[in-house]
Amino acid sequence: MILAWIGAALIGLSLGLLGSGGSILTVPVLVYLVGEPEKLAIAESLAIVGGISLFGAIPYALKRQIDWRSVAYFGVPGVTGTYLGAALSVHLSGVAQLLLFAGVMLLASVMMFRPARAGAGPAHARSPLKIAAEGLGVGVLTGLVGVGGGFLIIPALVLLGGLPMSLAVGTSLLIIAAKSFAGFYKYVHVLHEQNLAVHWNLILIFTLIGVAGSFLGARLGKSVSNDALKRGFASFLVVMGLYVLATNVPRVLNPPPAVEGRAP
Repeated sequence: MILAWIGAALIGLSLGLLGSGGSILTVPVLVYLVGEPEKLAIAESLAIVGGISLFGAIPYALKRQIDWRSVAYFGVPGVTGTYLGAALSVHLSGVAQLLLFAGVMLLASVMMFRPARAGAGPAHARSPLKIAAEGLGVGVLTGLVGVGGGFLIIPALVLLGGLPMSLAVGTSLLIIAAKSFAGFYKYVHVLHEQNLAVHWNLILIFTLIGVAGSFLGARLGKSVSNDALKRGFASFLVVMGLYVLATNVPRVLNPPPAVEGRAP
């Protein structure tokens, strides 16, 4: 389990350094290092990322670096979308969810590879309708595959909401926490119907390690180039995304034969 604990620390470091990315590591860590079933890993990742994000948002709240209006515009539709996505997840197999997850990882890597435009953070008026629409869409994605969506939330807050990065990161963490807890609440009921139960001790340990990692990441972020971090993390996402595809596409192309019931 040593590698799993290291993975938990990396989840927190990513959230502390970039304000996003932690959730996109959580599901692979739980599936490939802990050995959790796909749906259980997605549910537990929401609880872990929600806890880490909530604690990570505290320093920003104390410094008044959270835009509460954007939390309402993006967060309320996001919470609704996450609950809906978790409800829809019963119609997807665990393998299908991992394949969708791999696509999200590759999308995130593309967005992180893009260089930041000079003077990002336009001065146009807020667009509450567009922010709410993206919040709903990202929320559904969160519920389906267990990603907090910070890599989509932060650009939306900056480009659509007109927030500076100093406000977007803290606001994003709070939105991620709210969405993740909503999705986890629904997943508890979904898992119960499938005779699965979450491992609360695992969630607690991962959350504590991740919180420590997030505070360390916030400190390190002051002395490390954000662009270099994003490129390095994007490269890692490409490798992980391709690995998830490589391990799950064969399961779709060559499914195990169905076990036929014996005649009485």
